[in-house]
Amino acid sequence: MKFYIVDDDSSIPMMLRRIIEKDPQNDVVGIAHEAKKALADLTLMAVDIVLVDLLMPEISGIELIKQLKQRKPSLRFIMISQVRDSELRSEAYQTGIEFFIDKPINVIEVKTVIEKVIQNIQMTEKLTHIQALVGGSLTAEPVVDQRQKAKERILSILRFLGMTSEAGSSDILAIAQMMLEQHLTFREIDFNKAYHIDDREKKILFQRIRRAIKTGLTNLATLCMDDMDNEVVIEYA
Repeated sequence: MKFYIVDDDSSIPMMLRRIIEKDPQNDVVGIAHEAKKALADLTLMAVDIVLVDLLMPEISGIELIKQLKQRKPSLRFIMISQVRDSELRSEAYQTGIEFFIDKPINVIEVKTVIEKVIQNIQMTEKLTHIQALVGGSLTAEPVVDQRQKAKERILSILRFLGMTSEAGSSDILAIAQMMLEQHLTFREIDFNKAYHIDDREKKILFQRIRRAIKTGLTNLATLCMDDMDNEVVIEYA
């Protein structure tokens, strides 16, 4: 995976680079200490994951992500911050980040977060491949565009609830896609036939989904306790 790091503290990118590149499959292809340079670089460079400091002069990390999302929607973002303000964090998640990494930098936390984001990218690639096999071109008809938007909406909800690292989240996405494409309710799906599985395998599938949902509900409960007045949290609750 190709990484790019944006932080106005020069020591942070070097520290993160050492951690990231311990995995030979990862490569930090660029570092910026100001948002304007990052915006110019990332518009032209091929990058998978961007680590962005939340509080930077001139352009904040959140504003930088908003601008980059418009130019390159496929980029994945990890926010770096020592700020614990729940409103700022909620705004960052709504902007489209995957995870937060807290300062001071913790090696284990960085490794764990990066592994989860890479897993999310790989899962999305698999789902896109499945969608291409099942549904053909995504741009053939407006109806397909609507389905894609619905899928992205579902994925954004799973991200907000912190569920995308759970194995069952890919099952939830696949089932949601089936429901959209075949105009089915959950109860109408014949899982044995659709997945070519027996009752024992169906039980395992449902267990994975339940574990993912439990994680989402736990995260939502935590968010509610931390910020009971947040309108987004209340909506999902």
